[in-house]
Amino acid sequence: MSESTPNMQQHPTALQRFKESHFWHSFKADRVAQLSFIIFVTYAVLAMSASFIAPFDPYDASQIDIMNSEIPPSWQDEGEASFPLGTDAQGRDMLSTILYGTRVSLMIGLCAVALQALLGIVIGLTAGYLGGRVDSFLMRIADIQLSFSTLMVAIIVLAVFQATFGTELYQQLAMLMLILVIGIAEWPQYARTIRASVLAEKKKEYVDAARVMGFGRLRIMFRHILPNTLSPILVISTVQIANAIISEASLSFLGLGMPVSQPSLGSLISSGFEYIFSGAWWITVIPGVVLVVLVLVMNLLGDWMRDVLNPKLYKG
Repeated sequence: MSESTPNMQQHPTALQRFKESHFWHSFKADRVAQLSFIIFVTYAVLAMSASFIAPFDPYDASQIDIMNSEIPPSWQDEGEASFPLGTDAQGRDMLSTILYGTRVSLMIGLCAVALQALLGIVIGLTAGYLGGRVDSFLMRIADIQLSFSTLMVAIIVLAVFQATFGTELYQQLAMLMLILVIGIAEWPQYARTIRASVLAEKKKEYVDAARVMGFGRLRIMFRHILPNTLSPILVISTVQIANAIISEASLSFLGLGMPVSQPSLGSLISSGFEYIFSGAWWITVIPGVVLVVLVLVMNLLGDWMRDVLNPKLYKG
């Protein structure tokens, strides 16, 4: 008597499901998205590896010589091979300061967006699920917050903090202050989007089934409804990172951002602006180009994700 083994259907792994998804196929077909992603990953890897690959440490005063100030890039006649992108007015190597400055800008952008997402998701879920007076109260706060621009709020808060507690303390807490101000100023973008998604999701059958099974509000909100609202969160996050980097650069350009001793891309552009017409154009132009390319690829990725994750545009 022969034994027969039944054919067991193997469930696809998470990697196999991802490779067969519309998201992955759209990414493989879109050259702009691929190039933008490669550039962004390159930025992130170079920035996070700045301590290892930068020729000099711009935070170490012993490696800075004021006699090396305003040396042009190496491809110009007066340039030096040891400073490929030239030096700034303080004698710091531009390549090193750009690598460290990109890391600072990315850290501020990512942390500020994480704070925005945390506040916006909690408030949006609460407003959309509970509804009623709670919804009206929270959305009115969001409307008031949206009536003020991020830069205006940041300028007022940072200027008052700097005037009250002194420049020295502000320089020590500059990164933390920028993260808090940019993060708190932009949470309504998440809250309103999440609220709209929750209003549609809470009427579906799986939410009613969760209520019948006796699950609490927090479990229904965070374990059942939230995972079904991740698509707009991803799209908003991509665009908001670019906006946070621009906000940080603008505040640094106005003198309310990172100090000169801990340069970001914005503070590098600001420090060289007064030299742009005296011939030392590279101090401002090169960090400006780096910043523009970074923001551009983030916006392109955000536009691509918005189109891919929009069910109305799904072609099958």
